[in-house]
Amino acid sequence: MTDTSTDTGTATAAGSDWRAWQESWDRQQEWYMPDREDRFRTMLDMVEAFVGPDPRVLDLACGTGSITARLLDRFPGATSTGVDLDPALLTIARGTFAGDERVTLVEADLKDPGWTARLPYDTYDAVLTATALHWLRSEPLEVLYGQVAELVRHGGVFMNADHMIDDSTPRINAAEAAHSRARRDRAMRNGALDWAEWWALAAADPVLAGPVARRFEIYGAHADGEMPSAAGHARVLREKGFGESRPVWCSPSDTLLLALK
Repeated sequence: MTDTSTDTGTATAAGSDWRAWQESWDRQQEWYMPDREDRFRTMLDMVEAFVGPDPRVLDLACGTGSITARLLDRFPGATSTGVDLDPALLTIARGTFAGDERVTLVEADLKDPGWTARLPYDTYDAVLTATALHWLRSEPLEVLYGQVAELVRHGGVFMNADHMIDDSTPRINAAEAAHSRARRDRAMRNGALDWAEWWALAAADPVLAGPVARRFEIYGAHADGEMPSAAGHARVLREKGFGESRPVWCSPSDTLLLALK
């Protein structure tokens, strides 16, 4: 693994069980999205369909590296560049992929106009992201989509799996939200961790405590982003240079949107 970070305070410690931390993150995310693995499977199906089994991938807002881990398990000949700003999740990713030369991790702010200069490659076969870009408001998201369009090679793909809300169906949205809350409540009674509890555990870990504190200094406690509809995402992506864009998977609340360069 190559790490382009200059923040020595996020170095990993020998002996930490980083795989366990990543699996714990996955379980916490599944509390919100029980069909999360279906999204990832479809995402990788589309990677194979459009760019083959040995892709050069940019894992955008990579977090702990959930996409990268599944990518490399399925396509051992792939390479992945993971980029994120979160010092705690990057610490877990660094530990998880330590020694894997297929993985490069980049610490960068996607709202910084010059973030792409930190990447090791000028173009990628696929840019993939999941449950992350809803942290951005519309204007910075549109700027980011323009940058992504420049990074994806001709014939390559961008995929965003995230919450995409259709405001034209309020009754459907309300029923789905109520059903999801009830399911999450049942899961918590059976011992599942929610977002806040997971971060409290991470803050109590002696290695992660510092990165977690810096993480909350950067982001605060809640997202300040927006959740456009899938149609809204697709429209902006076409405006920014993609030839085609549409959903290739969806659940009642989430969509996997594919854009083809």
